[in-house]
Amino acid sequence: MRESLDRQAIERIVRAIGDRLEGDWLLIGGALVSLWLDSRRMTEDLDVIGMSGTLQERFALMQVASDLGLPIEAVNSAADFFVQRIPGWRQEVEPLLRGARGTVFRPTPTLFLMLKASRLSAQDLADCEAMVEKARSEELALDGARVRQWVEALPAASDQALTERRLRLTSLLDR
Repeated sequence: MRESLDRQAIERIVRAIGDRLEGDWLLIGGALVSLWLDSRRMTEDLDVIGMSGTLQERFALMQVASDLGLPIEAVNSAADFFVQRIPGWRQEVEPLLRGARGTVFRPTPTLFLMLKASRLSAQDLADCEAMVEKARSEELALDGARVRQWVEALPAASDQALTERRLRLTSLLDR
């Protein structure tokens, strides 16, 4: 099992990405939750992708992890598979950190919820609840209808608990 990364470690890695790597990067998942929603949240890795989608970006990201003394698994660029499935995702990102050489983006609340909805573990649902609360308290744009359509279009869950979590997610959008 990998060591969990706390907010301080996540900030160090994200800053290194922005300062050492050129281009645009997208941070999603638990690391984003730690930086943006709940500083107590820990994660085993950073789900971060190069927005150009090149193999060169992946290798550069792994090199940064290695340079920081982390296992290359500490940065997970496979998240691009999930991001790319969402039509118009590039219009659903906003800057999180501008570094010396690159910019790290974060998803909008809408994209965040859509990304979490597919797996929607109990932790994912808690992250979604925190995001909906933040979006409402800070008056951030959240396209509830789009998220609801996305959730309803997902394949039926064979797990009753997942079905219930999906219903909980869509009910959050109704309030």
